[in-house]
Amino acid sequence: MLSFLRTLLGETRGATAIEYGLICALIVLVMLGALQGMAGENGGVWGAVKSKSVTAMQAS
Repeated sequence: MLSFLRTLLGETRGATAIEYGLICALIVLVMLGALQGMAGENGGVWGAVKSKSVTAMQAS
């Protein structure tokens, strides 16, 4: 059992794949945060377009 743990801790073949996976996960989290921030602004823009369109239609 002890030799298995030593072998497991000394193994480095999968370390690069794990590091790339963590980097990708971090990039995805940053992208989701940015998209969430942009979603609020986008909703405000379309709300303004809607209100101006309704006002223009009622005036004509």
